[in-house]
Amino acid sequence: MMDYFLLTVVQIIDSIAELVLVSLGLAVIFGMMRVINLAHGEFIMLGGFTAIFAVNLGINVWIAILIVAPCMVGILGLIIERLIIRHLYGRMIDTMLATWGLSLLLTGLATSLFGNRVQGISAPLGSIDFAGFSISLYNQFMVIVCLILVIGGYALLRFTRLGLIARATMQNPEMSASLGINQSRVFAMTFSLGAALSGLTGALLAPLSGVVPTMGAAYVSKAFITVITGGASVITGTGLSASLLGSIGTVSTFLSNPIFGDIALLAAALILLRILPTGITGKIFRGAS
Repeated sequence: MMDYFLLTVVQIIDSIAELVLVSLGLAVIFGMMRVINLAHGEFIMLGGFTAIFAVNLGINVWIAILIVAPCMVGILGLIIERLIIRHLYGRMIDTMLATWGLSLLLTGLATSLFGNRVQGISAPLGSIDFAGFSISLYNQFMVIVCLILVIGGYALLRFTRLGLIARATMQNPEMSASLGINQSRVFAMTFSLGAALSGLTGALLAPLSGVVPTMGAAYVSKAFITVITGGASVITGTGLSASLLGSIGTVSTFLSNPIFGDIALLAAALILLRILPTGITGKIFRGAS
């Protein structure tokens, strides 16, 4: 019984880590910049395809996942910000429409280039047996990556000059401009960072779920729910929200089925937002990053 309980805990932790990874890129772009990026799921998809084709070209799988995919999607995000998004700041509806069109464009291009079929790569790590159950070591690697990103992101925003400049620019653009901060550069780098995090997520998920051009829709809704429920604090809010919603979703899936698990996750988010309209960190952790 204890072994079964421990296995359930491991599955919950894996689910939380995946939800955090899926949401981090959106948390940076939407949580900090107030840009409704409906192409977030497509950035994840492109990260997955980038990792797959890098591996097929003979690049080491770890380099493909951890370096090539986030760098390529980050560069694409920088180009998109310079060509499209930079003209729409402060116009949330316009950014939503623009990124929705971008989402359709990227999905269509990916379908034309790669076909509408699932592609993937083998997980680089094996598994271990625990009390008669098989536990994936790659899943535990994703948990470690999640912890590094959360801790590193919090430290970056909270304790570094770069994080201070980014927060100041997002919270008070006029004041930051009067202090000589190049707002355009800060916005571009922030959007690129959010896209790179999404690309990294897609690459990490490629060995687990495979990659298909239409996969973005499966992630963007969960990411928005998690970020909005988390509230104003980008890192703290996303981590707390993902922990709560991921646990509820996993336990509900265990007790019934994956569809009911998604329904329970959405219901929990709605109830939480009814109780805390500004999100978990809106009132509880006002000073968090």
